[in-house]
Parts: sequence; C-alpha cells; structure tokens
Amino acid sequence: MGAFKDHVVIVVAGASGDLAKKKTFPALFSLFRHGLLPQSVRIVGYARTKMDEAEYHRRLASYFKLEDAGVEQKAAEFKALCTYVSGQYDVPDGFIKLREHIEELEAEPVRQGYKRNRLFYLALPPSVFGPVCTGIRQNVYPGADGEARLIVEKPFGHDLDSFRELQGSIAPQWPEEEVYRIDHYLGKEMVKNVINLRFFNRLFESVWNRDNIALVKIQFKEPFGTEGRGGYFDEFGIIRDVMQNHLLQVLSLVAMEPPKTFGPEDIRDEKVRLLRAIKPINLDDVVVGQYDRSLDGTKPAYTDDETVPAGSRCSTYAAISIDIDNERWAGVPFIMTAGKALDEALVDVRIQFKESAGFGDYPSSRDELVLRVQPKEAIYMKLVTKYPGYGSKVAVSDLELPYSKRFPGIRIPEAYEALILDALNEDHSNFVRDDELDVSWRIFTPLLQHVESADTKLEKYPYGSQGPAGASGLLTKKGYISDEKNPYFPVANL
Repeated sequence: MGAFKDHVVIVVAGASGDLAKKKTFPALFSLFRHGLLPQSVRIVGYARTKMDEAEYHRRLASYFKLEDAGVEQKAAEFKALCTYVSGQYDVPDGFIKLREHIEELEAEPVRQGYKRNRLFYLALPPSVFGPVCTGIRQNVYPGADGEARLIVEKPFGHDLDSFRELQGSIAPQWPEEEVYRIDHYLGKEMVKNVINLRFFNRLFESVWNRDNIALVKIQFKEPFGTEGRGGYFDEFGIIRDVMQNHLLQVLSLVAMEPPKTFGPEDIRDEKVRLLRAIKPINLDDVVVGQYDRSLDGTKPAYTDDETVPAGSRCSTYAAISIDIDNERWAGVPFIMTAGKALDEALVDVRIQFKESAGFGDYPSSRDELVLRVQPKEAIYMKLVTKYPGYGSKVAVSDLELPYSKRFPGIRIPEAYEALILDALNEDHSNFVRDDELDVSWRIFTPLLQHVESADTKLEKYPYGSQGPAGASGLLTKKGYISDEKNPYFPVANL
C-alpha cells in the first residue's frame, strides 16, 4: 500500500447518506473483516446530521450483514475504529473540528513514526464537491507531514460544460495524481479481467480486429423499474446513468490498443486514445424508449411512478451503435444497449466473429465469445461442433468457464471493495482520469441534446419485455445474429 500500508485515517464525507450506508461502509467493513486494511487504521464519518457516537454506531451496525459465524465480533472491532464528526459542507468550522479530531487519532501513530496519511471518500452529491474539496484542502490536508488521496463518486457532471465546471472546482486544489474517480463497473471482476484475457492470450489478441470480428454488443439489462426512485433517475436517464460511464468504460477496455506497459497511466493513455477515435454518433443509429405497463397490467409504466414528473420524456432504454475510426476497428459496429424493466438481469459483452464459409449442405455460422459480467461471472465461447451420435448433425456448444465452478470457494469481492483497496494501493488503473471524462462527454453531449429534444421519437415497450422493437431493428441493420437466427440453434451444452 505504499505510504498507506501501515497507517491511514479514512474520512467518509456524507457518512449519514444512502451511498455510505449501502456501499461505502459495507465495503470498508468487508476489507477490515478480511484483513485488507492497514494495521493502524481509523475511520471517521463526517456529515451534517447531528448525532452522538452511540447513535452513529447503531447506524453502522444496521449496514452490515451478520449472518456468518463470528462476524458479530468483527463488526464490534470495526465499530471501535469508527468515530463521527458533525459539520457543514460550506463553512470551515466543521472541517477545522474534523482536523482536530483526526490529529487526536493520529497522535499515537505519529509518535511511533507514522505519517499523517489521509484518504477522503466523498459519498456526496456533486453539488457539494466543490466546497467540500475546498474545505478539506484548506483545513484537513496533511501537507508535508503525510499524503492525501481523494475518492470522488459519479455522476461526474451532466454534460460537457457541467463536467468542466465540476472539474474546475477540484483541479486547482487537488492534483490529478491524488484524485480517484470511482466508476464501480471498473471494479467488477470480469471487467478487470478484460485486459488479461486479451493481452495474455495470443489466441484472442491475434484475431481481435476487423478482419475477424463482425461486431461487438455490450448490453445492460435490469428486470425492475424505478420503484419509487424516479425523481432521481428522471434527472439523468439511462444514457447518463449507464452508457456514458459504465458501458463506455467496458467498450474502451475491449477496444483499446495494447498499452506500452500495464502501469496505470499507460492503460489510461490507451483508453483515452481509443475514445478520441470514436466517430460522432450517427443519430440514425440510436433508439430510445420508455417502459410502459406490462402486458398483463400488473407492472406499472414509468410515468405511473408518483416520483416521476408528469409527462416525462426520460428514456429508460437506449440502443446506440458506435463506430471507431482506426485501423483495428474500421467498419466494426460496437452496439451498446441498456434498459430498465426488461425481461432479465444481465450484463455481458458479446463478441461475434465473422461467418465461416459454409460447406456443402451446411450453412455458414458465426462463433461468439461472451464475457458475462453479472450475474454469475463467466467466460464462454459458442462454437459449432458435431452432435454426438451416429449421424452428422451439427449443433452449437458452449466452451464455458463459469467462475463458480472453476474457482470454487473463491470469494469475488464487491466492486467498491476492490476500488477502495486500489486507492489505498495507489493504483489508478481502474479509476477514470480527467481527460478521459472530457472526451467521453464530448462524444455523448450532442447525442443527449438530441435525445432530450421534443422531436425525438420515444418508443414505448412493455414492462418485462426485451425492449423497443426499434432496438431489434437496429441490431439487425448492423448485422447482429441472435441465437434464434443461428442455423445450428438451439445450443447443446457440453
């Protein structure tokens, strides 16, 4: 962990909020429980809510899952490391009190020769990033006596202008090497595995180009709607909420060129170079939709949610085809689809190779490599093989690597756990750099302006369906071949 390996004070700003409750503190507890935090660690919650330490500890206890044997004792040990300071976000008084509290916690470690190392996690809405970054820098920054790292949560702006404004409130005070912008998809096990799969296996890298790959589909499917949180979602829509960040991050890892080294900055350099090669999105290659009531009438439409503004035109589904203007990918469509209230929960990457020539009475077929991000992480290839028996029947079979079977007993960490540990280890590989965000917003801002205009067609689709009919039409236009269209479907599982 570099300078943070022995001692650190972790400050969670926004400690009384929903994000801290659901993600930040459970991740910190899991790291502590598995012995992955520094030996000398203290965790300080900071928020506007006034409460004493007993109430704070009662809240913490409700954040953890304590089903496993012996976890209660670990939870008690963790709570003993946690303290709380109440203060405002836009005046210095609270931050001065926070600094004084931290210095008390650091007194003994400093006597033992440790530095004042501090990790600040902003589990806060972007509207207060600026004043909090200023308050911490001016009043709680350790200076030459230690090191500081700042973890910032998405959304990183609403469009290009708002991102630049937000970045401008952070950048003068916090150098880029101290900033860790979390996109939790970069902490998911399968996403972190993309680079290893590509560049450590000659078989894949040798065919990873337009000569062999017909198209790439990256899809995100949720089987539920807004469920009373439509007021929040309506501010963003599916493109901002999922595509501009999560799916574009996956696309950049799938499509980037080999980095000079596997160091964090070399990896991020190649991601930015790839994003700069993306052509302006053709609006004819965009489908947006909004879910309607289910066909049986038991599930509500998006606009039935009382938290959604009346007559909202917010998109809950989008399908977009992206073209990359470089030697490796010219002519290969990258299709991103994302939607709520669909038929299943699924995130995967499907890489379809060009058709075989076909032989005699056997029609051509298309192999497919699938990376299933969630649920049940797996890698599998769909290949044509002879069906067992006396005849010459042919079928598609999966050559499958399910993580649960190949790595039995191995615990796959939650994304937030992995990313907090990366920040402690000073590993920027799985965090988003400022220039990367700038170019991603340049790609998506014109599209968002178009989608949010009154002239854009918003297709309705039933709750629990596969999405708008127009999305299927876009996939067909771009040459996507579904399982049902494969001449050797259904799949025969080996």
